Amino acid sequence: MSKPIDTSGAPRTELTTRGVILGALITLVFTAANVFLGLKVGLTFASSIPAAVISMAILRGFKDSTIQENNIVQTVASAAGTLSSVIFVLPGLVIIGWWTGFPFWEAFAVCALGGILGVMYSIPLRRALVTNSDLPYPEGVAAAEVLRVGSGAKATAPEAIAESRAGVAAVVLGSIVSAGFALLAAMQVVAGEVTKFFRFNGGISSVSPGFSFALLGVGHLVGLSVGLAMMVGLAIAWLWAVPYFTAHMVITGAIGDAAMDVFRHRVRFIGAGSIAVAAVWTLLKLIVPVWGGLMSAVAASRRRSDGDTNLPRTERDIPIGIVGIVSLVSLWPIGILLKGFLAGGPLASLTVPLIAGALIYIVIVGLLVAAVVGYMAGLIGSSNSPLSGVGILAVVGSSALLATFVKPLVGEEANQTLIAFALFVTGVVFTVGTISNDNLQDLKTGQLVDATPWKQQVALIFGVLAGAAVIPPILDLLNHAYGFAGMANAGPQALPAPQANLISDLARGVLKGSLEWQYLAMGVGLGVGVVIIDEILGLLKIIRLPPLAVGLAIYLPMSATFFVVIGSILGWIYERAVGSGAYGQVAKRLGVLLASGLIVGEGLFGVINAAIIVSAKAGLLWLDKNDPRTDAPLVVVPPDFAEKALTYGTYGFAALALVLYLWIASRANLRIARGK
Repeated sequence: MSKPIDTSGAPRTELTTRGVILGALITLVFTAANVFLGLKVGLTFASSIPAAVISMAILRGFKDSTIQENNIVQTVASAAGTLSSVIFVLPGLVIIGWWTGFPFWEAFAVCALGGILGVMYSIPLRRALVTNSDLPYPEGVAAAEVLRVGSGAKATAPEAIAESRAGVAAVVLGSIVSAGFALLAAMQVVAGEVTKFFRFNGGISSVSPGFSFALLGVGHLVGLSVGLAMMVGLAIAWLWAVPYFTAHMVITGAIGDAAMDVFRHRVRFIGAGSIAVAAVWTLLKLIVPVWGGLMSAVAASRRRSDGDTNLPRTERDIPIGIVGIVSLVSLWPIGILLKGFLAGGPLASLTVPLIAGALIYIVIVGLLVAAVVGYMAGLIGSSNSPLSGVGILAVVGSSALLATFVKPLVGEEANQTLIAFALFVTGVVFTVGTISNDNLQDLKTGQLVDATPWKQQVALIFGVLAGAAVIPPILDLLNHAYGFAGMANAGPQALPAPQANLISDLARGVLKGSLEWQYLAMGVGLGVGVVIIDEILGLLKIIRLPPLAVGLAIYLPMSATFFVVIGSILGWIYERAVGSGAYGQVAKRLGVLLASGLIVGEGLFGVINAAIIVSAKAGLLWLDKNDPRTDAPLVVVPPDFAEKALTYGTYGFAALALVLYLWIASRANLRIARGK
C-alpha cells in the first residue's frame, strides 16, 4: 500500500544537477555489468535498489538531500542500466555480418531515440498501470522501502544508519566475491562451467551448470515462482524435447554435437513460440486498462489547460501535448537514420515507402510493446519482464511484412539488406520496450515516496542519454575481446548472446523462407497450455507458473538458467529462515542488496577481462599479439588441471554461497540491532 499522497506542493530538493550527475556516474558501473551479463547469459537485472543504496551513502553528507533526490539518482541509474537490454538485438547486426563493430553514433541514436520514445509512451501508461492498478511492482516497492529506511527523518536513527552501512557493505562484499570467483574461473583455477552429455530415454540429454554468482543473484531477485517455472522449462527442454528429437535421428558423430544441434535448431524455437504466446496474452489483458490510462492523461492535461491548479503535485506528468510533440520530433532523426541505412544499397529505390512503413511500425508496435513489458514489469519485476518475447514478436512482424511486400520487388539478392533492416527497426522498437520496462517500476517507487512524476520523467530522459553514451563503446570492446557466437570466425571465448542469435535466426528464417514453423507452432501450443495452467493456479491462489519464465528456460542454454533456479530456491530458504526474526525485513533487504552485488561484480569483471584480452591481442601485455593464448591471457594452470578445477569450483562455490548468506543474516540480526 502506498502512503498518503502529499498535496502540499511545498518546495523540496528533488531534480538537481548533482543528482543527475551522480546517477550518470553510478550507471557507468551498472550498465557495463548489465551489458556483459546479458550477452553471457541472456538476462539483465534491475539496478534501482543498489543505486538507491549507493546514492543514500553519498548524499547523506549533504544537509539538504531528500528521499526524493535519492529517488532521482536511482531513476537515472536504473533507466540507463535497463537500456542495456538493447544488446538482445543490436549484436545481431554484427552476427549477420552487416556491421563489423558498433559505430558509435548509429548505436547511440538507436538507444537514445528509442529510449526517449519509451519514456513518452510510459507517461500515459503510468495512470493505467501504476496509479489505478494493484500490480505489485516488486522491485519498485523494494526500492521505495530502501529509500524510506535510509532517507528522511529515519536517517538519523542509529538503526537506519547501521542498515545503510550494512547495505553498502553487502553490495561491496557481493561484488568482491563474485568478481573474485570470476577471476579464478578466467585463470582456470576453478571451473566456470561444466557440461556432461548422457544417454536418456532413448535419446540424449545434458547437465550443464554454469558456476556463476551473478546467476545466483538473479535467482534470488526473481523469486521462487519464477525459479520453479524455469525448472519446468529446463525439464521440458532437456528431459523431453532434446531426448525425444535425438531418439528419432541417426547419430554418427559425438552425442554432444547432436544434442546441441537439436537444441539450437529445434528446441530454441519451441521456447520462442512459448514466449510469444506469453507476450500476446499479456497484451490482450492490457487493452482496457491502457485505454483508460490514456483517457485519464488526456483529461488531466485538459484540467491543467483550463487553469485547474488543484491537480496534486504527485499526479503532474509531462503534459500530454508535450508528450505528443516530443514523440513526433523523435521520429524525424529515426527517419534520417533509416535513410542512411538504405542509401546506396539494393533497397535505395524504395527508400520513401520503407521509411514511412518503418516509422508507422515503430509507433504502433512500440506502443504495444511498451504496454506489454510495462505490465509484466509490474507483475513479476523488471528483471524478468518479457523483453525477449516482444523482441521475437517485433522481429517476426517486421520480417514478415518485408517478406510479403518488399522482397517480391527486389529479389533474393537483397536478402542480407532486408534482414539487417528488419533487425535495425526491431532495435528501435526494442529500446522503446526496455525503457517502459524500467520506467513504470521507477514511477511506482516515485509514487510511494511522494515524488513529482514530471520531474522523474525528465530524469528518465537523462538516464536514457547516459546509457546511450555508455553502451556502444562497451559493446565494441566486448566484440573485439570475445566476439559473439554465430558470427564468422567466432572463437571459443565468444559470448553466447542467446537472444541476439535467436532474433537474427528468426529474421533470416522468415526472409529466406527457411524458418521451420512447425517448431514455433509447437511452442505456441505449449505456451497456451502453460498460460491456462498459470491462470488456474492464480484462481486457486497457489504459486504461479509465469509462462515467460517457462519459455525462457526452454530456449536459453542450461548454463544460463541452472543457477538461476538454484538461486531462487536458496533465496526462498533464506527469506523463510530470517523472516520470523526481529529484524527479518532488514535481513531480506540486505539479501536483495547482496544479490545485486553478486551480479555487479561478475559483470564488471567481464568488462575488465575484455579490456585485458583486447590489450593482449594488441601486443600490449606479456604475450605476443600472435600468441593463441591472447584469447585467455589470464590462464595460469596447465591443460590437465581441468578435473581439479571442477572440484575446486564445485566445493568453493557452494562454500562461498553458504558463508555469504550466513554473513548477511548475522549482519542484520546483530549489527542493526545494536545500531552499529
